[in-house]
Amino acid sequence: MDINYVEKGRRVFEIEIEELQRVAASLSDSFCEAVELLKEAIENRGKIVVVGIGKSGNIGHKIAATLNSTGATAVVLNSQNALHGDLGIISDGDAVIALSYSGETSELLDLLPFIKRTDVKVVGVTGKANSTLGKHSDVTLLTSIQREACPLNLAPTSSSTAMLVMGDALAMALLESRGFTEEDFSRFHPGGSLGRALLTKVSDIMRSGDALACIPPSATVHDALEAMSAARSGACVITAEDGTLAGIFTHGDFARSFQEDPTIGSSQISELMTSQPITLNSDSLAAEAVKTIGTHRIDDIVVLDTEGRPIGLIDTQDFARLKLI
Repeated sequence: MDINYVEKGRRVFEIEIEELQRVAASLSDSFCEAVELLKEAIENRGKIVVVGIGKSGNIGHKIAATLNSTGATAVVLNSQNALHGDLGIISDGDAVIALSYSGETSELLDLLPFIKRTDVKVVGVTGKANSTLGKHSDVTLLTSIQREACPLNLAPTSSSTAMLVMGDALAMALLESRGFTEEDFSRFHPGGSLGRALLTKVSDIMRSGDALACIPPSATVHDALEAMSAARSGACVITAEDGTLAGIFTHGDFARSFQEDPTIGSSQISELMTSQPITLNSDSLAAEAVKTIGTHRIDDIVVLDTEGRPIGLIDTQDFARLKLI
């Protein structure tokens, strides 16, 4: 049998993307209510309890992990153990995210009366608005789909993906509503390259001193190349007489200019430099430098002190060496 597996794989992507777009278009005020409900629980020193069965339970673990990583305390309640003591994990003031596509999962429904005895709010995530879960939730978020990506339309695929993305949407909206910053994020990700990028400041990784090539605007292209060679840098910073930033000149600038005029060696650097380069303050996080270089598609960033004077240079090649990417 000649089966085009690539085509079948693409079809799964297409179906799930189509279903996600449908769910996204259906978002309404209930999503805002859910975010505010979760925010109130966290701000009142409560937590978010995530509960689900089967595939929904697996999705629940990911949602809880995402919430925790963004500073919103979350725990997963094992439905099978809940009726044997684990309900004690729920406290007054908490918020519960209950996951069930059908909204009729018996193990979950058995828990609802006991959950409701506690002073908590329930956000039901389900594909069926008129389901038991939907009717007994304080806020209902619908993840209704028209078909699964499974060729038999049976295995949870589109439905579980929609539930996962709904959880991500809640977590990210909650993050923004609470003013969660990169500095906050770094406290929860101290390990690996992500942690290094978040905990490290620009001043820790910038090239300075002899590794920083600086020349005045009156210098020539030949002077710039010599300065870059001495500093082993791909760029040099041009500073005005008062020490402020005048511009930047890179090897890339030289290569492009040389193609147009091979005799540019004696030209003043002020004629060829970039007069308004991208800059960062020395107390910025390295993560911001990574983002800035990617956004502007540049190789170098000039680092300024608190008075706006250039004191360093960030080279994109340093990110890999310092294991920041």
